[in-house]
Amino acid sequence: MSLELDERYSRQILFRGVGEEGQRRLAVARVAIIGCGATGSAVASLLARSGVGTIRIIDRDYVEPSNLQRQTLFDESDARESLPKAVAAARRIAAFNSQIVVEPKVADLTPENIEGLLEGMELILDGTDNFETRYLVNDHAVKNSVPWIYAAAVGSYGVTLNVLPGTTACLACVFPDSPQGTFETCETAGILNSAVNLVASIEATEALKLLVGAVEKSRRTLLSFDVWTNERAEVGAAKPRTGCRACADREFVHLAGEGRPHITLCGRNSVQIHERHRPVDFGEVNERLKSLGTVRYNGFVLKFWREPYEMTLFPDGRAIIKGTTDPGVARSLYARYIGS
Repeated sequence: MSLELDERYSRQILFRGVGEEGQRRLAVARVAIIGCGATGSAVASLLARSGVGTIRIIDRDYVEPSNLQRQTLFDESDARESLPKAVAAARRIAAFNSQIVVEPKVADLTPENIEGLLEGMELILDGTDNFETRYLVNDHAVKNSVPWIYAAAVGSYGVTLNVLPGTTACLACVFPDSPQGTFETCETAGILNSAVNLVASIEATEALKLLVGAVEKSRRTLLSFDVWTNERAEVGAAKPRTGCRACADREFVHLAGEGRPHITLCGRNSVQIHERHRPVDFGEVNERLKSLGTVRYNGFVLKFWREPYEMTLFPDGRAIIKGTTDPGVARSLYARYIGS
């Protein structure tokens, strides 16, 4: 290890659980973070500052002013430019640690692209906001024997689970079925940045344990806590559940795309159009739309406003349409302005 690196990570190396050998392991580690919102951006910052050698950030969204209260890798200029979160995060990390590699992937993780996006990763970290993606990640991780860490936060509540395929329970062991009906989100219940930072800190610490080889120190429970009420709970998850669809039966229904909608609700009053492999020329689209409303674009995203709707278009043809929760309206707007 060079003197420069030794000095940068000197306080971490002094910690007996890491040491010089652990720091060397971190330097060659390859980690994927799925989602770069509140939890994802916090854990990305922690691992980048810890010296994880390669961090692949996969996120489909862009920075908005409402993100700045809790998403620590972004600033006002990122929001003004509507930069993709993965790109903005990579730029910010490069400013405080240019000695590691950050690979931004502006993409929606799907059954079709998950193998390619997660190829070569030795650990997967959850920064998503939906169970559809988490079950997809769980299927991939169990099938390929790749450890991953589930983490979520809403309101003042946080929860996390380490999944070590073949050793511990997986997400499908603990939650055989995706939650049904309505449940709170950051848009409906709000969120405390302290809850985000706590769950991200726990997730990052558990990641460090796995990456430096201290697997025996990893937690074997589903841990939940509420920073406002001081309530805390743990559920045992040390062993796979007998009869688990994924662990026991090797049925990877989410990898197969079963039940995955072509259009999904996406945050507050928004619908996502899951178009892919549809190359978009932002310059050409700008010329077509500028007389119909307000258009702004850069190399990563095009935004189009026509009251009462706002459309965000990505280079692969995917779009997020704000102002409706009706898939039919979203399809109509996409066909009207982008093409059927």
